[in-house]
Amino acid sequence: MLAVRRNEPFVDPAWGFEVKWDGVRTILSYDGAVVRLTSRRGNDATTRYPELGAFVAASPTILDGEIVAFGSSGRPSFERLQQRMNLASPIDVRKAMESVPVTFVVFDILYQAQPLIDLPWVERRARVGALDLPPPFAATEWVDGDPAALWRFVNERGIEGIVAKRLASPYRPGVRSPDWQKIAVFRTMRAVVGGFTEGEGGRAGTFGALLVGLWDGVVLRWVGAVGSGFSDAALAAIRAALDEMTVADCPFAGDPQMPEATWVHPQLVAAVQFKEWTAAGRLRAPSFRGFVGDPPETITWETEGPEAPG
Repeated sequence: MLAVRRNEPFVDPAWGFEVKWDGVRTILSYDGAVVRLTSRRGNDATTRYPELGAFVAASPTILDGEIVAFGSSGRPSFERLQQRMNLASPIDVRKAMESVPVTFVVFDILYQAQPLIDLPWVERRARVGALDLPPPFAATEWVDGDPAALWRFVNERGIEGIVAKRLASPYRPGVRSPDWQKIAVFRTMRAVVGGFTEGEGGRAGTFGALLVGLWDGVVLRWVGAVGSGFSDAALAAIRAALDEMTVADCPFAGDPQMPEATWVHPQLVAAVQFKEWTAAGRLRAPSFRGFVGDPPETITWETEGPEAPG
């Protein structure tokens, strides 16, 4: 079940509110003996997170939640989680388990000896709260009616946002329902890298910002320059990769606001966190979160732009 986007928090006794976790949405299925992890896109992620195979319950159970890696500040860190997301070698996975531990944060239960998806959300949440969840599992907490304190908390901690859920809502797999609404402090999107500006000062020799865009028909539309969110190691590694992809011609449609840059073949897809879209179709306060493996041709104005669903 997916959420629609809402701009501001609201007060309503018919709704509950919980943290919007910055991780990987995952369904955990336990058949009474074996655990299976399935990503939002239906891919099997079980071997990437062996520690989550320790889940047990008194009966077959299906949970909906988020795999999260917490940073040193105690906040969810998508950048840290990326170190676990695409590992294939069992040896690499075992090493990463020690350096980047993960937590499975449970926020819904779909099956517990019998299907539960037609129960109201508030009843399913009560069942989540009654689960015996030792580390690395945890149940997210929620508040009802008024999210003001939770909203302050996520703002102060730099957490992505909150999710509002109607107390009476059933669970509808695969449906983007107005019964669930995500309210972001920071929004996220994917964008295609088409160039970079030269670094100055402490970034001399690496780069200043990645120029990113979205496909609008056959045209790559520039949407902004992403200059924050990079570690020193990432700056050097990304610059080395970009140097292998340089091209003579600008891949973007002409835009008088676009800075001078070195152009690259538009094949890298970056995850970008940002505050909002400007009226001119630019990203306000964008920050780099990492690269994702999605095909660049699927990163479009319709799927990622200001009017994109959820």
